[in-house]
Amino acid sequence: MNSIRFVSAAIVSAHDPIPKLVSFSKAKTKPKPLKCSFRLSKLKVSALENELPESQTHNDGDDERIENVSLRQNGGGGGDFDSGWLRAFPHVFVASISNFIFGYHIGVMNGPIVSIARELGFEGNSFVEGLVVSIFIAGAFIGSISTGSLVDKLGCRLTFQIDSIPLILGAIISAQAHSLNEIIGGRFLVGLGIGVNTVLVPIYISEVAPTKYRGALGSLCQIGTCLGIIASLFLGIAAENDPHWWRTMLYIASIPGFLVALGMQFAVDSPRWLCKAGRINDAKKVVSELWGEAEVDSAIKEFQSVSKNDGSDLDSRWSEILEEPHSRGALCALYLIDREGRQKLLVGSYLGMAISMFLVVYAVIFPLDEQLSNNLSILGTIMYIFSFAVGAGPVTGIIIPELSSTRTRGKIMGFSFSTHWVCNFVVGLFFLELVEKFGVAPVYAIFGAVSLLAAAFAYYFLVETKGRSLEEIERSLNPEA
Repeated sequence: MNSIRFVSAAIVSAHDPIPKLVSFSKAKTKPKPLKCSFRLSKLKVSALENELPESQTHNDGDDERIENVSLRQNGGGGGDFDSGWLRAFPHVFVASISNFIFGYHIGVMNGPIVSIARELGFEGNSFVEGLVVSIFIAGAFIGSISTGSLVDKLGCRLTFQIDSIPLILGAIISAQAHSLNEIIGGRFLVGLGIGVNTVLVPIYISEVAPTKYRGALGSLCQIGTCLGIIASLFLGIAAENDPHWWRTMLYIASIPGFLVALGMQFAVDSPRWLCKAGRINDAKKVVSELWGEAEVDSAIKEFQSVSKNDGSDLDSRWSEILEEPHSRGALCALYLIDREGRQKLLVGSYLGMAISMFLVVYAVIFPLDEQLSNNLSILGTIMYIFSFAVGAGPVTGIIIPELSSTRTRGKIMGFSFSTHWVCNFVVGLFFLELVEKFGVAPVYAIFGAVSLLAAAFAYYFLVETKGRSLEEIERSLNPEA
């Protein structure tokens, strides 16, 4: 029971909403806009019912171009079967393998850690055991910070391939480890790769997926993570009978890294990055492959228009970021995210997470039958995992790149996910100490309260980006650029 509570608590804190770098006015009403330097309240909520604020200043050619891009990225119009997602799916699938690696490494050490400790000579030292399990978080923090600059300079495709190196080497070094230092070093390398991937995958998907399916294809990130966790836990069953099975599990962890490196050899790079880098002909080829030959000219004009307003420099400065105005749950998100929108899923997800935490608090505080109390705690944990997978997990990784400009998208994602890893590390480090000092109920009550605050923030301040191309969103957030 304590292990279940620890896992759920680590999840709730690590995935509390990533601090947003922007503020919004409530989407459903028209209150006075918040006083801030970011002009975000001009973004209308419904892509179906409202026109873009700047559309009034566009000439006929601009309006026609926006319409063409909208048709292109929403599947192109007529026909009974909308196949707009098929061309982008193979590229998104390859990128999502990186999330499988993330999920696999989350769970790979849980089962065999006792065998590893016994074989490498630190059995009974709980601090060292925890260090071996969580050292990859420190690597992930460093990796996530560096991702923005790598993407700006190299593009997503090459960054994926370079990132495969620490993922493969780290897994192999860990599998061959015969000392504590070796396995810690291997796990740290894995963390570097995972930190890059958690930032890179949402950026890549947001820039190659059609607008209509950007949310659904983005949910493949969460599905990949869930499948990776399931695979590691399933393979970990054999570790109970084979004390050396952990080496096989870590060797297996290197295989997806090879698949990503190989798959990216055949995947496309982001057409937006190619255009920003001045590789117009390459961008045209990618647009033709993803969205069709007929839409090449209109798409390139759209990309160039945004890039011109955003500045001619390929790389961006960190200061500009501040200046510029699990499986079933994941499958539900895959179905709902482009139908119900980002805001509704986030609000419902955070409310579900809050309720699940309060169920655990209720089970601890009130005198119940022991079996009933245990069942409520398990129910709260399962409900939390499902609620997180429906909204807070996949949507956060989708909406942050949607609200970021082409120029600073990589660095904003890097900053956001580095914050995520810091929170993850802090919770893992202090959770047991807080529980011992204050008790389970107060700690979980805090987690529930934070989830309620997140739900309120999403309801009152978050705007809806469903049905908008990245260029439309960017022009709306920066109308005077």
